[in-house]
Amino acid sequence: MIVSHRFKPDSAVFDDDHLVSCAGLVPVMTLAAQTGLIELLDSKVHIAEPRITSGSANPAPKLATVIAGMCAGADSIDDLDLVRSGGMKTLFDGVYAPSTIGTLLREFTFGHARQLDSVLAEHLRGLCERVDLLPGAAERVFIDIDSLLRPVYGHAKQGASYGHTKIAGKQVLRKGLSPLVTTISTADSAPVIAGMRLRAGRAGSGKGAGRMIAQAISVARAAGATGAILVRGDSAYGSRAVVGACVRHDVEFSLVMTRNTAVQRAIATISEDAWTPVAYPGAVRDPDTGVWISDAEVAETTYTAFPGRPEEITARLVVRRVKDANHLDALFPVWRYHPFLTNSTLSTVEADITHRRHAIIETVFADLIDGPLAHMPSGRFGANSAWILCAAIAHNILRAAGVLAGGDHAKARGATLRRKIVNVPARLSRPQRRPILRLPTHWPWSNHWRALWRNTIGYSPPTTATT
Repeated sequence: MIVSHRFKPDSAVFDDDHLVSCAGLVPVMTLAAQTGLIELLDSKVHIAEPRITSGSANPAPKLATVIAGMCAGADSIDDLDLVRSGGMKTLFDGVYAPSTIGTLLREFTFGHARQLDSVLAEHLRGLCERVDLLPGAAERVFIDIDSLLRPVYGHAKQGASYGHTKIAGKQVLRKGLSPLVTTISTADSAPVIAGMRLRAGRAGSGKGAGRMIAQAISVARAAGATGAILVRGDSAYGSRAVVGACVRHDVEFSLVMTRNTAVQRAIATISEDAWTPVAYPGAVRDPDTGVWISDAEVAETTYTAFPGRPEEITARLVVRRVKDANHLDALFPVWRYHPFLTNSTLSTVEADITHRRHAIIETVFADLIDGPLAHMPSGRFGANSAWILCAAIAHNILRAAGVLAGGDHAKARGATLRRKIVNVPARLSRPQRRPILRLPTHWPWSNHWRALWRNTIGYSPPTTATT
């Protein structure tokens, strides 16, 4: 590709008041409004005693501006200015400056973040009522829980501390903040975020997991999960709190168990002829060595977890074993064992493959890190708590917009949706006072963009029958 014109230094001018860079925000934020986001923000978020009187004014449109900016790719407070350029303030009402939004976010405390957490849960239910966001929810729904560590570098970040994270298969200490995330998905859908809570970097991965799981189960049922629910997690969540929450709410679980002496004894009781080879649909990276593997053997036994405790439970201990990559030339095979506890009714092989799909939550982390969680934008812990919850709401809205756009967009990455659907340039014109968005000709994804437009702008809510 070669530039076909001879430009002069003064040939580029920022002077068009009718040009917008992210026309896709019109159907996306229309979808947000149709699912009650503004009303939820207005009714649930209330700051009674602000440090700055003007800081708590009009929280609903300010937070909606944050969410819209995140849908367009903003990953810091200053980046939110992108929704104020060109004709954006003509397309949208209630667009606020980054400085004003920053003042509001700094007013947030833990309690105010819990208000926004309630908005996330209620809005997800609204999205599921409006869009088929979780197809197959009547058969089986998966709830996954995991944490990530987002690095910070400033000295003034509240809550920042050193925590363990894994980079390139190695455990390292890193200074940061640690969000705990729960997601909901089905066999035919991409995951959506049910809950998100910011913690200090040094917080253990399982801290608060029991409450998060209980909340996620309630959200899943409110969102239309009428079938079985399976909770999945790694070894940090094979705890009494998580198992107890699953039992109390009558859901299935599939949780990795730490290999203590009791688990080792249970594994030793499995006879050699009980192991069944299992071929995975795709290669799997060994979590310890980083080597790709494509097959394994599985077997199961019974195991009583947490004996003598109120949460004591006897369930299936499914064990996957693979040959140790460090001893491939040994005279006899050296195995590495990966046990998890489950009360599901799936076969041994199906239970193992289903459990391994817990890694789908990493796609959500990748979306967030490649978007609004690229940075923790504020020095205040409460502001960062509000920021990550806005990021979760934006993630769910983009996921619903992708479903309405159709095709591969239903499971596309957030960056893909922004590139193809949201960040589309357009010129706003009003012939005969009728607003029209003029978009680029030959846009490769115009059919999907128009599908989203028709499903939002052309949507007529069903009328209630009267008697």
